[in-house]
Parts: sequence; C-alpha cells; structure tokens
Amino acid sequence: MNRREAIERVALLMGGAVIGSEFFLSGCKPAETQVKDLFDAEHVAYMNEVADTILPDTKTPGAKAANVGQFMAVMVRDCYTPEDQKVFVKGLSKLDDACDKKFGKKFMACDAKQRTALLVQLDNEQKEYNKVKKPDEPNHYFRMMKELTLLGYFTSEVGCTKAMRYVPIPGKYVGEIPYKKGDRAWALV
Repeated sequence: MNRREAIERVALLMGGAVIGSEFFLSGCKPAETQVKDLFDAEHVAYMNEVADTILPDTKTPGAKAANVGQFMAVMVRDCYTPEDQKVFVKGLSKLDDACDKKFGKKFMACDAKQRTALLVQLDNEQKEYNKVKKPDEPNHYFRMMKELTLLGYFTSEVGCTKAMRYVPIPGKYVGEIPYKKGDRAWALV
C-alpha cells in the first residue's frame, strides 16, 4: 500500500471502530489504575520501526518522524483494557517470531523489503482472523498496531501539516478553499 492509498483509507478507519474506543467515550483511566512500565525505550524504538514500515518516508515524513511508537505506548498503557494490553504486548513477540520463522532473523535485523513482506503477510492474517472472529475473542495484535499507527500519525503535527493540507486556526475564515484532483486531504485539527 502506498501513502496515497493509506490516506484514502484513513477516513474509513477514523469513521470505523478503533480498538480502544472506550478512550474516546470515557477518557483515559485514572492514574492509580494505569499499568506502569509496560514499555521501555527499546519497545518504543521497535514500535517506531513497525510503524515506519506501515507508513514510510515518501515525499512526506513517515511514522517514525511523528514518533508513533511513543504514541502507541501511551495509548496501550493508558487506554486499552488489560486484555488488549496483553494481546498487544504478546503481539510484539509474535511479530518477531513470525519474522524469525520467515527470514531467520528478528524484525529489527531485516531490510525494508523483508519488513514490508512480513507486515503484508500479517495484515492478510489479521483480515482473515477478523472475518471469523467472534465478539468475545481477543483482537488481533497486528490490527491494533496498524490502527494505532494510522491514528498516531494522522493526528500528529507531522501527519497533519506534512502529509495533509493544513490551514492553521485561528485565522480568518475562508469558507471555500479550492481543491484540485490529487491534492492532499485536509487535516481537521
């Protein structure tokens, strides 16, 4: 998938069900119930690499430039249920295990083509899983990673100002800004 397709699909994602959507309905958990030390700097760097494979640098900065790994860590720690937290954390190991099985090395040791091939395989796997998933079954870890990547990137300053067209507010109201076919989508901030 290229950047343009990702941007076109983000509208569907933002309108669809986001794993951890209880965050949007009720806010984050109070501090006393948060899980501490769920991720360290190595995990954040790893998640940044996964996110940057999903949304790499093109004409615009990629997910790593937006530090999406840190966003994932905060969202999982503060906003996911304990069950989804476990699935996500185990998913980091499962992703490495799948990479080791496919290429004989860990994800961080792979080149960009190998990483992309693995994530395409995992994306297909999660799509099949979600087709037959029952409501009480756990979410697929790669779907969580992908959704958090898109959400984190397109709500970041980098995503809003570099990947999408952005008009800062406050400013004068312009009710009609020209749009030409092929222009970037608007950032709603």
